[in-house]
Amino acid sequence: MNIVENFDLYAPRLINKNELLSAGHRACSGCGEVLAVRLMCKALGENTVIASATGCMEIISSMFPTTAWRVPWIHVAFENTAAVASGIEAGLKSLRKKGKIDSRYVKVVGMGGDGGTMDIGIQALSGAMERGHDMIYVCFDNEAYMNTGIQRSSGTPMGASTTTAPAGKVSMGQKTWKKNMPEIMAAHNIPYVATVCPSYPLDFIRKMEKAKSIKGSSYIHCFSVCPTGWRCPSHMAIAMGRLAVETGAFSLYEVENGKYRLSAEMPKKLRPIKDYFKTQGRFRHLTEEEIKMIQDRVDAEYQKLTHKAKYLK
Repeated sequence: MNIVENFDLYAPRLINKNELLSAGHRACSGCGEVLAVRLMCKALGENTVIASATGCMEIISSMFPTTAWRVPWIHVAFENTAAVASGIEAGLKSLRKKGKIDSRYVKVVGMGGDGGTMDIGIQALSGAMERGHDMIYVCFDNEAYMNTGIQRSSGTPMGASTTTAPAGKVSMGQKTWKKNMPEIMAAHNIPYVATVCPSYPLDFIRKMEKAKSIKGSSYIHCFSVCPTGWRCPSHMAIAMGRLAVETGAFSLYEVENGKYRLSAEMPKKLRPIKDYFKTQGRFRHLTEEEIKMIQDRVDAEYQKLTHKAKYLK
């Protein structure tokens, strides 16, 4: 295999150098999501079949008659991504048992954005996870329906301004708290749930490799910076992902067979949430009182997570 050696804080890493998502796609400048998909493909390798919901990654990668994918890939609807991935997994298993295909182990992956996962596709996803299909589902969460005009989703954070939850004289923008999708998936008692961010590529790849090695259902929730929708400079995608982790706006952890573990990349002390907000236009309208309200919630949620990591291990 064509590999290149990388190093993290603990040990040497061998990273797949093959590019299974080719250059020349149509992603926006500074798109964190397409970087995440690239890292996902590196971790999973060639023996992978992907079912992809409608969304940014479908639009930018598969404009007829071209494709950026170098693995088998199928475009499906918002609502049935997990159902199609389940069917592919069951079909491959049946064909393998009948000797109609070779014995190579092929990992089936479903992928979608926050809208296609947390809103429109949650019913099919819950069913697939409850049935225990041998598959990975990856949610690429850029915190709104970015592909169709920056409409709010249940992944949009409190106070963010979107086209359907605009900030103004009578509204602070999004009025509900972000849905905690990783915890919803953990409640399904599946073998593996993890959160990742492409700003931490080695942590990302390690968790994807673990999900690939597990027989059964795995869920990966990926934080995907969207400079276009977040109104931040395109060159700051990696920095924004790191700020989200450092302030607790997004935490890196994993739940393996019910046991919680914080990632080594999590800070010992959180930075103020204001540091994360100040470079994003979607939060520029927030008052000090509103920021304090959000800060209190972030602190409380992080305390709950660290408590679980301490006692559920």
